[in-house]
Amino acid sequence: MLNTPPSSFVLKRAFAKIVCEPGWKWQKREKPLENFDLFYVWSGEGTLVLNGRPTEIGKGSCFLFRPGDYTSASHNPQKPLVLTYIHFDVNGPLEEIPAHYRKLEETLDFEFMLSRYVRLFLNKDTYGAEEEARLLLKQMMIYLLREERHVPVSQTVSHHLDEAIQETANYVLQHPGLPHRTKDLAARAGLSPRYFSIKFKEIVGSPVQSYIIKCRIDRARYLLLHAGMNVTEVAEALGYRDIFFFSRQFKQYTGKSPSEIR
Repeated sequence: MLNTPPSSFVLKRAFAKIVCEPGWKWQKREKPLENFDLFYVWSGEGTLVLNGRPTEIGKGSCFLFRPGDYTSASHNPQKPLVLTYIHFDVNGPLEEIPAHYRKLEETLDFEFMLSRYVRLFLNKDTYGAEEEARLLLKQMMIYLLREERHVPVSQTVSHHLDEAIQETANYVLQHPGLPHRTKDLAARAGLSPRYFSIKFKEIVGSPVQSYIIKCRIDRARYLLLHAGMNVTEVAEALGYRDIFFFSRQFKQYTGKSPSEIR
């Protein structure tokens, strides 16, 4: 697919990132697949059977199913699979199709592209979503072909990582009253909590929890000064159940109590 133009990719409305239930099974297909299916495992353990051949799967397992393939799968209910699947077709003749299966060792850039693809369609009004999705599919096919040829990829922090971290930081800034947890924000960025925390501090310049508190206090100061809200209303709006804790935290970050600001 190296020379396949992005315009040849036909998008299907069958795509998602899912956490499989403990009793999940992918039943053996009675009919073969009708289109391509990019199937990637974020975490968990299981077994996937492709055309009668079983493969043990876990984080980094990546399949490109093709029209005519028969598939089934199961997983360890104690370590359920988290996976992304993307169905698509391609118009025209194909050359250099990625292999059916590959275990990715360096997953960061590929996972960013998968997450970006799914997020594009969360808002149906996203400008240029389909055009960008076709470009992402082409990028992912090139990535898999490059992996097969063992072409080295730079291990420096990519712009994809920077964008994922900045998008998450902006999400916190826009929603300071939500009960943000590091593991949830890490999942949003498609990273492990530990790696996310390290890179967040490196890129944003502040630990995750400190940044969350700063966003809340900055918003609290604005609401007290410009929104006509009292201290109790501001505390509740920003998720504080204890007004005294809010006041202490506010003073710790600003040097003044909320009542002094108001």
